[in-house]
Amino acid sequence: MAHAVSWSPYRRLTDRLNRFPQGAPPSELLLRILKLLFQEQEAELVALLPIRPFTARKAARIWKTGERAARETLEGLAARALLVDFEQAGETRYVLPPPMAGFFEFSLMRVRNDIDQKLLSELFFQYLNVEEDFVRELFAEGNTQLGRTFVLEPALSEENAVHVLDFERASEVIRTATAMGVGTCYCRHKMLHMGRTCGAPLDICMTFNTTADSLIRHGHARSVDRAEGLDLLQQAYENNLVQFGENVREGVNFICNCCGCCCEAMIAARRFAAMNPIHTTAFLPVLDRGSCTGCGRCVSICPVEALALVSANDPGRPGRHEARIDPDRCLGCGLCVRACPGEGSLRLEARPHRVLTPRNAAHRAVLMAVERGKLQELIFDNRVLWSHRALAAVLGAILRLPPVKRALATEQVRSRYLEALVARVA
Repeated sequence: MAHAVSWSPYRRLTDRLNRFPQGAPPSELLLRILKLLFQEQEAELVALLPIRPFTARKAARIWKTGERAARETLEGLAARALLVDFEQAGETRYVLPPPMAGFFEFSLMRVRNDIDQKLLSELFFQYLNVEEDFVRELFAEGNTQLGRTFVLEPALSEENAVHVLDFERASEVIRTATAMGVGTCYCRHKMLHMGRTCGAPLDICMTFNTTADSLIRHGHARSVDRAEGLDLLQQAYENNLVQFGENVREGVNFICNCCGCCCEAMIAARRFAAMNPIHTTAFLPVLDRGSCTGCGRCVSICPVEALALVSANDPGRPGRHEARIDPDRCLGCGLCVRACPGEGSLRLEARPHRVLTPRNAAHRAVLMAVERGKLQELIFDNRVLWSHRALAAVLGAILRLPPVKRALATEQVRSRYLEALVARVA
């Protein structure tokens, strides 16, 4: 019985994490991860926190404690990158980030002695790389995903470069960020502890704006200026790393520079290719069959196995091979174009339809919540109140109904608010 009681705060914390669109499927591995990161009392308190940003005053009311004590707890959690803190209208606000991209990564963004990073890496590897539930839910649920690919800017032709929008360029994110921090790549750091890391640079993963400001202040990321940020981006290009960043147009908070062997986004793109786990760029590589030599460099460099060597069906040269592109798997990153030694054998061309990107994090969260049946959690956020819990349960049940039954439920409830909400969801 004592064992069951000791795990209960972590189970409640798991429930809290899963109220957000980017959740974490319950498992014994997840409980062990949370127990390494949160003390038992902290897990109990964090499980009560709202989804939307809040002040120490609000946390004190929820926790039924003094504001000073609440602030000390919140600052301690932010110092360990379990919360993100930022200034708004002259007041400090806090938010619990999702596990990814969030406090899972932050725990390995620098070398730390306050947690067992080797054990944590082993648990992460089992939870994310061996078991599939978390990665499938994170990357393959719904139509709106967490992250998107940035096009490799050196691979763009002059004609294409004119048509690339600012938010589609990693360089523009760097130039316009209010703050920029660089930390250790979570994925390769994890694989380092597993004895599986590659030779790609470690200290190259980028955070921006409010997230960067918080991580820099608490020592989890190193502050860099615009010039160094662009230098690091060039280093990523030279090491054939894919820029995978937050799927928003405004206020991008992270860009990871991903290798195909260690990075979970690339692994998910290969494992769940049919579900389109990563939003692509607006481009696709196009092959000039006549000039392709079949050298295979594009095949070996592709991080998501979107290219293969096949027979060229050339009667004059029976053994000749050429590259073949699978457009349904391709991210449109452009690594293959830059690696191709043939002049014009591979080039980027615009996709038939431009990829849609949510305006900001709030827009993306609402889209993801609608698609995953969690909109009620965003609307009725204060779960301390019984009324919010009850209304969230009712709304969640209604929004999960088939369209015909949903319309009948709206008629029975006769709420103008609910009618408008259902109409927006539909």
